[in-house]
Amino acid sequence: MHDDITFITGAGSGIGRAVALQQASLGHPLALLDRDRARVEAVAGEAEERGAPHTLAVAADICQEAAVSEAYAQCRTSLGVPTRIVANAGVEISRKAHETTLAEWAGVIDVNLTGTFLTCREAIRLLLEHGLPGAIVCVSSPSAFVGFAGGANSAYGSSKGGVSAMVKALAVDYAGCGIRVNGVVPGATATPLLDVTTDEHDDAASRARTQIPLGRLARPEEIAEAIDWLLGPKSSYVTGSHLHVDGGLTARGANDF
Repeated sequence: MHDDITFITGAGSGIGRAVALQQASLGHPLALLDRDRARVEAVAGEAEERGAPHTLAVAADICQEAAVSEAYAQCRTSLGVPTRIVANAGVEISRKAHETTLAEWAGVIDVNLTGTFLTCREAIRLLLEHGLPGAIVCVSSPSAFVGFAGGANSAYGSSKGGVSAMVKALAVDYAGCGIRVNGVVPGATATPLLDVTTDEHDDAASRARTQIPLGRLARPEEIAEAIDWLLGPKSSYVTGSHLHVDGGLTARGANDF
């Protein structure tokens, strides 16, 4: 078994993939989850090339309680108890509330909020069972804090607002057990998820130059570096907080993202 195992959901692409490769370069064993088996297995292979001593790739739907529990059981058996957890998996739709069906609403809430809850709950249960400290990072969004001028964000914003509220609640509940829980707030990041809120005529990079104070989209690797800081000992007195890695987007207030 190995120390400092990192457990990452939504690891098949975007920020999750960047976190996996960054953690691999630091020599951490990795448990990687994604709904897409081919993608998560490909990232596991990349991670091993980057230096991860051991990887576990699991195809799992984080909305399913049994699937999340089984993924942690596999991690414990194959690698050990993970003490660094990144609840990253998420989906987005661009739809105004009056156009959103209940099924669409539920789909976003199930993945982003319930899936994050299950990821955190199962990690905490394992850490408590084994008497271990740990660090959990939940991926939130600026939409948890501000309404986007571009709109059409009620389901996603609500789900991420719930995630950010849960970060604070879990941090208070488990601080005495040595379990820290924080949120990272990525701004507009060059990932496939950004494509959901744009169309073929919309140049997100051009908008970033005018809407985001730093004048560009974030690279997934920049978000991964922030997550690593929240997971590690340099943030040992940080819990219940949110680290905004958004190029000044929420500081500016009004924006079209």
